[in-house]
Amino acid sequence: MLCRNCNSDNIMKYGVRVNKQGNNSQRYYCNSCDKEFSVRDSRGWDKDIRRAIVTPDKHFPYEDKPAINALVKAIKLVSPSIYVDLGDVGEWSSFSVWKFKRRKAPPLEYLIKDFDKDVSDVNKGMDIVDESLDKANCKEKYITEGNHDNWLNIAVGKYPYIPQYSFANAVDLDGRGYTYYPFGKHLKLGKLYFYHGHQYGGQYHAANHLRKLGCNIMYGHWHDLQQMSATHMDGHKSAWSIGCLKDMSAEANEWLGNRRINWSHAFAIVDFFDKGLFTVHVIQIINGKTCLWGEIING
Repeated sequence: MLCRNCNSDNIMKYGVRVNKQGNNSQRYYCNSCDKEFSVRDSRGWDKDIRRAIVTPDKHFPYEDKPAINALVKAIKLVSPSIYVDLGDVGEWSSFSVWKFKRRKAPPLEYLIKDFDKDVSDVNKGMDIVDESLDKANCKEKYITEGNHDNWLNIAVGKYPYIPQYSFANAVDLDGRGYTYYPFGKHLKLGKLYFYHGHQYGGQYHAANHLRKLGCNIMYGHWHDLQQMSATHMDGHKSAWSIGCLKDMSAEANEWLGNRRINWSHAFAIVDFFDKGLFTVHVIQIINGKTCLWGEIING
């Protein structure tokens, strides 16, 4: 078992908590972060399991709505204790570093209206996911910033007098309760690392991630499904690319110029147990539908 606050295994039992319904839950004390926590068993599965849902690129307002609906229904079914967003929550087209590649950008006052629309659209999309997490009582939430999200920070670097448009501020990560990992930083839960996925590419980007990082890693960015595994002297490791939740139509991706793609809609369920060990289940969504634990979910 790991500490619910810092993921340390340096913990000890610290009494029993009894709620109003008379249900008992074991209390623990973490010697690493000096915090207490309790293990709840109301979800109906082993108290030592910490279950996470991990989602890749959504690109609001260009999300695939049936896929998002399927995700929301899956959150209700799974009732995770952890949520990890791998970034690119927004398309952020008005902030794009490519928008004025061949022409001069207008003065800032002409851009603000488009900035505000993007911020509004992305927040509405994030609200859909966060509301489902609130209903599932999922309080532990993380986000690793994507390259599209980082466009906002680049804009603030260019116009430093509009700090409200930095990514963390624009989507109110503090208010939403997310622990924020800036662009390129890696989140570690148990023995699995997470980040957006942009650092290593190529046709076999999962193999490149595994080779370069030498650890268990899960990421998005490339919008496709890949897994690569290897057994090193210090144990077994894998890299997972878990697709996207973006609209894959040509109309929503004009920048591709009708190029064929191998993208897939998916998310992942990760169960952490026994001092950081974990299992990964990649849940693919096909035409807005998936099957999870014997139940068909239709988005």
